Amino acid sequence: MTQIKASARSIPAETGASRLLRVFSGRRGRHLREYLTGYLMILPAVALIFMFGIFPVGFALYVSLHKWRLKRGDFIGLANYTRAVDNLAYVFFFALAIGALIGVWVFLRRIRKQAEENHDRPWLLALPAALYAAAVMSFLRWIILLLPQVLDIADKIKGLERTQQLFLQFLGEAFRAESVMPAFWLSLGLFLTSIFVGFLTARLGRNPRRLSYQAQFSIMWLSGVIGLLLLWFTYGQATEAYRVALESGTDPGIWPQVITIGSGVLLLVLAWFVWRSAEGQTSNRAFLIRILGALVLLVGGWLLIGELPAVIAAGDEDMWSGLKVTIFYSLGTVPFELAISMFLAILLFQKLAGSELFRMLYFLPYVTPFVASATVFRQMFSVRPQAPVNRVLNFLGLETLQWIQEPKGIFQLLGDSAGIDIPSWAVGPSLALVVIMIYSIWVFVGYNTVIYLAGLGNISTELIEAAEIDGAGRWEIFRHIIFPLLSPTTYFLSLMAIIGTFKAFAHIYVMRHEFALNTVDTFSVTIFLEFFDKTRFGYASALAFVLFAIILALTVINNRIQGTRVFYG
Repeated sequence: MTQIKASARSIPAETGASRLLRVFSGRRGRHLREYLTGYLMILPAVALIFMFGIFPVGFALYVSLHKWRLKRGDFIGLANYTRAVDNLAYVFFFALAIGALIGVWVFLRRIRKQAEENHDRPWLLALPAALYAAAVMSFLRWIILLLPQVLDIADKIKGLERTQQLFLQFLGEAFRAESVMPAFWLSLGLFLTSIFVGFLTARLGRNPRRLSYQAQFSIMWLSGVIGLLLLWFTYGQATEAYRVALESGTDPGIWPQVITIGSGVLLLVLAWFVWRSAEGQTSNRAFLIRILGALVLLVGGWLLIGELPAVIAAGDEDMWSGLKVTIFYSLGTVPFELAISMFLAILLFQKLAGSELFRMLYFLPYVTPFVASATVFRQMFSVRPQAPVNRVLNFLGLETLQWIQEPKGIFQLLGDSAGIDIPSWAVGPSLALVVIMIYSIWVFVGYNTVIYLAGLGNISTELIEAAEIDGAGRWEIFRHIIFPLLSPTTYFLSLMAIIGTFKAFAHIYVMRHEFALNTVDTFSVTIFLEFFDKTRFGYASALAFVLFAIILALTVINNRIQGTRVFYG
């Protein structure tokens, strides 16, 4: 007995380090090491994306909900958005909320389908996923409570000697504030609880697709919570605005406009789905479906036409003017850029002497700094008689033009020269904006040409040779072979060009002139002026999100229209 006790004492007790090493040993330990290694590898990238991507966007949203000039003011909710687009803001946020709630149904349907295909029972994983979602929402709440405390540091250090120790002291006080610390501990507790519950559910039911199910359940819970919060917030903002308007003796007409515009948009979407359901069918039923889709489209369009003019008139005139200028700019550049680029690419793709030199020359404007080349263009199209373009006009016996200083529309100028009175709605883009369009086409044609050349290089020469043997001419070859096979390239370039025109700023700001009034101020320029000239940071942030929504909508529409017509071979 004594020997047994002695031998037991001789066995060293298992330390914490040895137990930890045992966790990482074996087959399960190898999988765990692989997971941890992968997460550690992507952790720096995730941190950078959060710091320089997600957080700035979230902070801009936070700013847009406040009356923010040089410093943070009062919380005003959706007032900045309603100032820009009037009651259309409520429609948009209600649509976001409903879309988020629809996302819950979409993810539930996807999870159910995946579970049926793999004969899984993943519903227990919804519990840790709900805790994960709660931890994320609690973390966001902690950030929202912490931001005012951190932003107030600038006021606290006024009149004091600015040192690193003082800043760290105030920063520590901000993190230890009474409203901040409980939120932090709550988010941390929820996060640890979600990990523990996730570990328990993993032990109860081993499923190789556990992480996939948990991610989908987490997104589903987040979508539902965000949708409900948006509904509650938007309804509260609309109700408060309605109450304030009634107290002042005016009727804002919020709810009639929200219902009418929302119904119109819903009918347009329904008409599109009805029309798409009859594609490829030639029966009488398909014909009736198309007639029904056209009727629904007419009703939806009638509802929108009846309400949108009033909403536009009540919104910010500068914003709508900037949107109109941006649309002119996009329509006046994108089609010409693509057409000229495709033509040049087909020419340069031929075995021509000096084609490499021409490729470099066409690409040179794109690699030239925009500020420098825009400044040169500004001088070329100056109002001075000695300007190069005006010299050419004088040589041809024509009158000089104001060019970048001309606020009149291009069609109005043509009508005046022909003695025709053009109505105000048909004057078109100003001559100053046309000059900027010419510059944009000159710059981006080279880039698009290079991309088209890459697309032409992927087309099999056997198809073209077979078509030539069958007697097809150059036009037939282009129409039936080259153009369809270039559709992926055209789709990509058109999408990037449309987004680029709505984001364009640098060269427009360099070439704009005060005498052109606001006829060249695109949406991006309008945001810049609101931010830097008028120092209305909250309103400028709201306009930035309006622009983001417009670009997102155009991207979706372009994807729906052109995406189905892309031929990938």
